[in-house]
Amino acid sequence: MPLVLGLGSALLDQLAHVPEAFVQALPGQKGGMVLIDDAERRRLQASLPAPPEVAPGGSAANTVVGLARLGLPARLLAKVGADSAGETYGRHAASAGVDTRSLKRHPSQPTGTCLSLITPDGERTMRTFLGAAATLAVDDVTPADLAGATHLLIEGYMLVNAPVVEAVLRQARLAGCRVCLDLASPEVVHGAAEHLPGLLAESVDIVLANETEAAAFAGTRDPEAALAVLAGLCDLAVVKLGPEGALLRRGAEQVHVPAERVAARDTTGAGDLWAAGFLYGYLQNASLSTAGRLGAAVAREVVQVIGAALPEATWAALRERLDDLRKHS
Repeated sequence: MPLVLGLGSALLDQLAHVPEAFVQALPGQKGGMVLIDDAERRRLQASLPAPPEVAPGGSAANTVVGLARLGLPARLLAKVGADSAGETYGRHAASAGVDTRSLKRHPSQPTGTCLSLITPDGERTMRTFLGAAATLAVDDVTPADLAGATHLLIEGYMLVNAPVVEAVLRQARLAGCRVCLDLASPEVVHGAAEHLPGLLAESVDIVLANETEAAAFAGTRDPEAALAVLAGLCDLAVVKLGPEGALLRRGAEQVHVPAERVAARDTTGAGDLWAAGFLYGYLQNASLSTAGRLGAAVAREVVQVIGAALPEATWAALRERLDDLRKHS
């Protein structure tokens, strides 16, 4: 069985419905992510029209929770605070079936938060206070974290912590892991522009991007052209197109997988859970087309709820449906 280790930021999602004007008044791109300090976090929270809903989140964490819910072994390497929020976070991950042995704790920094501002069109714009997540250090990473792992999933937000990413990549190479990188946001792509092409070419086997992230990297708004650029650096490249589906390319093979269209309430976690469905199929040797369809099936469910958490009844139905799709494709 494959085992996926997710490297990312353990964050509590704060889900807030806001008018379009609220997001337009903020610096940064709608639908993107900007890091903030504690003072800005408090200011934004105080200006919300209503108190936010709170749920465990984080990009890599959402994906490994999805993989565990679908029945594949998954582990999370991240850091929380030694506070009640951190305890809640760990319990949530463990109850989903995630191996939490590599969940580190900081004695004084609080567990991080991600304020997800949801506009009436269902789009989310994120403002992230990393808190304890930002303190994950090279000394926290041990060979035991990679023990038994076959694949390493890195969320792009971790690229701001280059020493830790390199330390985990060293351990991954020693363990023989294949590496998957999710580019996370256009802001991340721009911030890592100097080193990202080399990282993809030298260390990454699978790269996942949405349309805006791919455009930021490749310098073109043509998603097929951007896909070609990414596929020229990695064995497998994916460009997710939201309601238009996804493009996947491996060598000379390229497929377009349509989305399962549905009225979206909130796109928080949609890309993360698409990745969970895709990797669930891909790691069990499904075709690119089938793996993409599995991703679309999971994403369809998460955009119909607020936040990235799905009820167990939905996961049970998804397990049955995804197994059927995989076996009959």
